[in-house]
Amino acid sequence: MEIKALIFKLAEKYGRKRENLIPILQGVVQEERYISDEAMVEIARQLDISAAQVYGTCTFYSFLNTKPKGKYIIRVCETIVCDMRGKKEVISTLEDLLKIKIGETTHNKRFSLLKTECLGWCHKGPVMLVNDEVYTELTPEKIRNIIAKYKENIN
Repeated sequence: MEIKALIFKLAEKYGRKRENLIPILQGVVQEERYISDEAMVEIARQLDISAAQVYGTCTFYSFLNTKPKGKYIIRVCETIVCDMRGKKEVISTLEDLLKIKIGETTHNKRFSLLKTECLGWCHKGPVMLVNDEVYTELTPEKIRNIIAKYKENIN
């Protein structure tokens, strides 16, 4: 769907008030995997706010991507609790499997690897999120199985 049509549809669904900015931004990320400059300008136009307000909101929240990401966005919790429970080993395993570093996307645009703040699963750390799916109590073996599953599901 063209970005202008998508944003028009989202503005119709949520309303054209400033307080609906975040649901509209989330809708764009869900469809496009990131919010382009063009999308920010169109959202500002639809909500009658400045593009700077849209940009400020996009860059404040880590889940509102402003750069293209892979089909599967992996977010590893970077809090002290997950660190004490093996976060470094999780990141190392993911980097080895995907052949990318934190903050990068695979050359085929299938996986992006990011750090994030607390995901709310401290009692089951270390934790990662793949798109909307939470994975807890991670080990290198568990990670290998998870990534293999996502590699199999790629069309």
